[in-house]
Amino acid sequence: MSVKRPLKILHVLSQRPDSTGSGVYVQALLREAAGNGHRNFLVAGIQAGSPPELTCIDPNDCRFVTFNGGDIPFTITGMSDVMPYESTRFGDLSSAQHDAYEKAFSRHLQAAATLFQPDIIHSHHLWLVTALTRRLFPHIPLVTTCHGSDLRQFQNCPHLRQRILSECRAIDAVMALSHAQKQDIVQLYGISPDRVHVVGAGYNDQRFTPAPKPLPVPVQVVYAGKLSHAKGVPWMLEALAGIDQPEWHLHLVGGGSGSEKAHCLALADRLGTRVTIHGPVSQQRLAEIMQSSHLFVLPSLFEGLPLVILEALASGCRIIATGLPGVSELLGEVRADFIKLVPTPRLHAVDKPIADDERGFVDHLTTALQRQISAAHLNPQIDLAIIADRMAAFSWRGIFEKIEAIYLANYPAKAKSKETNGGESA
Repeated sequence: MSVKRPLKILHVLSQRPDSTGSGVYVQALLREAAGNGHRNFLVAGIQAGSPPELTCIDPNDCRFVTFNGGDIPFTITGMSDVMPYESTRFGDLSSAQHDAYEKAFSRHLQAAATLFQPDIIHSHHLWLVTALTRRLFPHIPLVTTCHGSDLRQFQNCPHLRQRILSECRAIDAVMALSHAQKQDIVQLYGISPDRVHVVGAGYNDQRFTPAPKPLPVPVQVVYAGKLSHAKGVPWMLEALAGIDQPEWHLHLVGGGSGSEKAHCLALADRLGTRVTIHGPVSQQRLAEIMQSSHLFVLPSLFEGLPLVILEALASGCRIIATGLPGVSELLGEVRADFIKLVPTPRLHAVDKPIADDERGFVDHLTTALQRQISAAHLNPQIDLAIIADRMAAFSWRGIFEKIEAIYLANYPAKAKSKETNGGESA
């Protein structure tokens, strides 16, 4: 590795940088990179007339591709089929819409590269915009973080694979959130294992901290994420409907769109005053809700590495989650009575439960919820000492050290290759 030097880093995200897990990840990278002396520039997608909430980068160091009336006439294409805002599914785009999408991103990426002259590009998701970035800038080192939703798109949209495969295989380094995800990347994309690095993800340990819990009458339960079926929300709500005592109150945090959001809200409405629907909230507001809650539930059917579990634990919440590979890797060998993992149902189409398994899934969630609500009623505070070392390993400071090492390992090699070839393709 070369001696550490400040880099000019162009960050690329195809959707909003303030409303999803990947957006939280990008903002953390911007903050940590700047704190380590690097310069940042951001290209991201947003809705026309709806600027993102960014506190870690100057707006003059950003270019935004605008959807729904700006650069692109349709709503943002979301990496998940259900987003916390109005969106379009990649699988529903026509060939002409794909061309318009790539043309708009190409224009903004080329303008950003001309203005900023980046040393390295850090893109997010092994998908269309990352493939486009590789085609546009073959001589600039490109590293990409996989967030999991891209793997789901790869499996659900086989007709788009040929648009991305050769370019994704030419990425200099891919960063996976977990060892299980690395295996999926190697298998699905055919990327050499030595170019896929398990980096993980972090949480903001300055914002998400423990606080004295309120009296558990009722026990405060929180869910934070998209209001969608893939997140398991309908089955969680059905499970809660079967629990009367001890008393509980659910905080439903997050946005969504379309029929799945409507279905989740209709089920929540049946629970009456026992549910508060917050909608999308800022990270600061989420921290406040978690600090005043006793139990966090994440019943997802598909996840990469769910940072929200770390945020909830750091806030002193008990945890119920599905035993997905990313969740298990996050928690490691920790065995604590305030953490309960429930088995996922058998799935088809990546994140849809087989009908015969839905009843069993609800039963597992009901049992876990009943036990953890009862435990919180008796003991609202938990002792985080048993997981202190695990939490420390997932601070953004530690995560960025690993990412920065990958930057520095790839930058000089690519730059030298460019000089040797006189600017021609290597």
